[in-house]
Amino acid sequence: MDYLPKDPAILVSSVNMLLRDEEFDSLESLCYNFGTEPKEIKNYLHGHGFIYSDKQKQFRPIGYDKKETNEQREQSCLHELPSCE
Repeated sequence: MDYLPKDPAILVSSVNMLLRDEEFDSLESLCYNFGTEPKEIKNYLHGHGFIYSDKQKQFRPIGYDKKETNEQREQSCLHELPSCE
C-alpha cells in the first residue's frame, strides 16, 4: 500500500488490517510510514463515527465498547420472549 485511503470506511479497514497483521506495531509507526500524524487520523475518523482503542490497537465504532444500559438489556430480553399471539 503506497498511501492511506481517504474514504473513512476503507481507511478504518486498511489501518485495522495493517495493525492486526502486525505490518506495524503501533498507530504511530503506521502514520510515520505514510507521512501523517496519528492525531489527524484519529480526528478524521472520530468525525466519521470511529474511535481508536489503544488496548485493542484498532479503530472501533464509537460506543462499541460501552456496557449495555439496563434499558437496552430489557429491550433485548423482550425480543427473546415467545409471542403471546
